[in-house]
Formats: sequence, C-alpha cells, structure tokens
Amino acid sequence: VAILTDSNSGITQEEAKKIGIFVLPTPFYVDGKLYYEGVDLGPDEFFRMQSEDRDITTSMPIVGDVMNEFDRILKDYDELVYIPLSSGLSSSCETATMLAEDDYEGRVWVANNQRISVTMKLSAYEAKALADEGKSGKEIKEYLEAHKKESSIYIMVDTLKYLKKGGRLTPAVAAIGTLLHIKPVLQIQGEKLDTFAKARTLKQSKEIMTEAIQKDFNERFAGVEGYDVISIAHTENQAEAEIFRDELLTVFPNRHIIIDPLSLVVSVHIGPGALAVTASKSFLEFNI
Repeated sequence: VAILTDSNSGITQEEAKKIGIFVLPTPFYVDGKLYYEGVDLGPDEFFRMQSEDRDITTSMPIVGDVMNEFDRILKDYDELVYIPLSSGLSSSCETATMLAEDDYEGRVWVANNQRISVTMKLSAYEAKALADEGKSGKEIKEYLEAHKKESSIYIMVDTLKYLKKGGRLTPAVAAIGTLLHIKPVLQIQGEKLDTFAKARTLKQSKEIMTEAIQKDFNERFAGVEGYDVISIAHTENQAEAEIFRDELLTVFPNRHIIIDPLSLVVSVHIGPGALAVTASKSFLEFNI
C-alpha cells in the first residue's frame, strides 16, 4: 500500500523519498503564472513574491496531475491511500474521492482527514506506519477518518493584511484591528479556519495558545490513547518559534516539540510572522 499526500502537509519531496511516501505538489498562480510548491516554488521565493504584493492565488491539485500520479504509483503498488488537504479548506478531497470511486475502485482510498500542515504531516507518518504493519488501504483510510478530530491548530497572526486581502476580514474590521494592534488567534479543529481569540501582544497570544493546548489534552483528548504530540509552526518566524518552544518546555517538560514551517497555502492567507502551535494524539511518538 502506497501513501500519497500533498505539499500542504509540509513534507518536502526530499523528506518524502527518505520516509518512503509520495507528495503531490500544490499548484499556485503568481501573476497568472503556474508554479508548483517544492518543485519550482519554495518558501524563500514565495515570501519574496508576497512581500512584493504579487498576485498569489492557490489552486486545488489539477485533475490531470492527480490521475497521472495515481497511475504512476499504481504501476508498483496494489493500493494507494491519498491524504489531501482538509475537505473544509479545499474541494480537492471531494474531487479525488470522485476520481477514486469512478476510475480506481478498490485501489485508491481517499482519506477525508480534515487536516493541514503539521497535523496533516502526522497523519501521513501514521499512514505509512500502518502500511508497514500490513494494513490494507481501506483499514488505513478508516483509521485516519476515525481519528481526524484528535488534533488542533492555533495560529497567531502578525498582520491582518492578508486576511483582509483574502476576503476573510472586511476592510473596516481590518483597519480597526490594525489601529488597535490586535493580533487574532485563529484555530483549525476539523474543517475550517475560525477566529479563536484576540490578543494585543505576542506574549498574550502565546499564553492563549498554550492554555488552549493544555485544555485540549486535559479535556478534548481525555481518554484518548496515544502519545501527546506538540508541534510549533510558523511563517518566516524561526527565531520566535525556537523561543516559544523553550517556553512550552517549561509547561510541558521532557517533550519533543517539533518546529516546522506552515504550508504555503496557509501562508497565502496569513502572511509572514505568524506563529502556531498544535496539539495531537498519536500512536507514534513522532520524534522527527
């Protein structure tokens, strides 16, 4: 059983080869020109273009690209489990499910895992571990969907500019928020990106996010078996991410806390300087 995800997971092509999975690059359009994440568009180039106010839009994976990847992988594998971006954030999951049912019945299993970025990466690693244990594609899909809600992401946004640009804030609300120096904390729990809290300072944002994951582990995930997995994600904010990791270790001692960049799809909507923390349950320790 092969495992395929997309680059919204944050898994690079190099990392995918190392762990033995496949990653479908996400398409982007910059001033109308097509780019593929991790192929001809990397983080440095992306943030340079974003800082220049270039017109950057995301697109679901092109159907022909998806089918070509399915066909290529199935030459060497009996089955394939595909873990696309959350169905609440993109129509790519629905489209891939239709393709699987119409053209690849019994060979391609699309997991509606409702995750993105580092939590989606965790799902891909779990899927690979299950495949290595000899689980079928159907069993892996069922596991991922049964456990999809055992994960949360909280994101502190440094600027309201890109939420406004993407239509998630009205110009008036964005103007007031900027004037008052509000740094919203957003959340992804399952399908959608929603507002969670408002903060005035970075310190307050980090306190809100730390309390949120404590509550998740103590309440939302109470009784769920597995390891507590904590990740920090960011957009062009590595130094602050490392400081945040040290602060989290005082609350969650003896933990391995992962730091990864947020996927470029998220970065389009929130811009540089963002900081996020995730809480997940997993049968893997995920010390990567």
